[in-house]
Amino acid sequence: MSEDKAGDPAIDPAILAVKRYSLKGRASKVALEKIGRPYGRGGRFEDFLASLPGILAASDLMAAALRIVQARADGHPVILGMGAHPIKVGLSPVIIDLMERGVITAVATNGASIVHDFELAFAGFTSEDVAAELCRGQFGMAEETGVMLNQAIVRGVEKGLGLGKAIGSFILHDKGMKYKEISIFARACELEVPVTVHVAVGTDIIHMHPEADGGAIGQGSLRDFRLLATLLGRLEGGVFINLGSAVIIPEVFMKALNLARNTSSPENKIECFTAINMDFISHYRAQANVLKRPAGNSGTAINLIGHHEIMFPLLAAAIKETGQDGDGS
Repeated sequence: MSEDKAGDPAIDPAILAVKRYSLKGRASKVALEKIGRPYGRGGRFEDFLASLPGILAASDLMAAALRIVQARADGHPVILGMGAHPIKVGLSPVIIDLMERGVITAVATNGASIVHDFELAFAGFTSEDVAAELCRGQFGMAEETGVMLNQAIVRGVEKGLGLGKAIGSFILHDKGMKYKEISIFARACELEVPVTVHVAVGTDIIHMHPEADGGAIGQGSLRDFRLLATLLGRLEGGVFINLGSAVIIPEVFMKALNLARNTSSPENKIECFTAINMDFISHYRAQANVLKRPAGNSGTAINLIGHHEIMFPLLAAAIKETGQDGDGS
């Protein structure tokens, strides 16, 4: 190849002999039927959903709603796994509504959830200023929370209950619960919706109180783990949602699902189900243990990133608009 007078390499004429095709025959990801349109003031929610682009997260949101609706229409479970944050950001009424409508058939959560659920039911508020209280050594030292929850766990476990049923029954029947209608655990107990609680000892404020009984906490949590494995044994065709849990629920879900597969009959493969992850950032365990590993090649994995207080109400409303209103229609 020769060089021009300035010393730069000369352009090879073959570079200009490009191979082209017609745009009309090209496969493309974005088309007119998928793009969004402005939402009109005063419209209905179904109009808003119809205005969304059929692309990326908007498309995934509608796919998640449709999967949930189809699962319930076919009689398959929809299990909500979650951390405590959904309760802290005010989603309890939305979750309770979906339980009442028969959309959510079971809930699996961590130990912090019983704290915030109890405090809302008992006092009408929750979520202290951790930084301020930690500096004074007073973080998590509310007497009612530490004493009443630990006592409820011990009494419930003595009756043969898991943690979820023990706390639900306690909040439902205790006369001091002024706001029990806002309790996920109490309403689930009324509806006979299974709720399992999965505890890592030392992670929850009630473990700092002298009333904490490690034997009862461990026994109750183990019972709930085995109950979750039993529930996951029926997950074929169903949906599992991980809402805002970065570690506990993804780890528990993977092990409970493995136990269910290990002990299921050969014809029950527990393979074709939908796994949905919802969080405001992407976490390794949720990606690996909820979306990638469990469903394998035969399942469906949907990842919805965004704030819980926005995304989950959107999903709940989309479920209603796509056909699941709790009365079979």
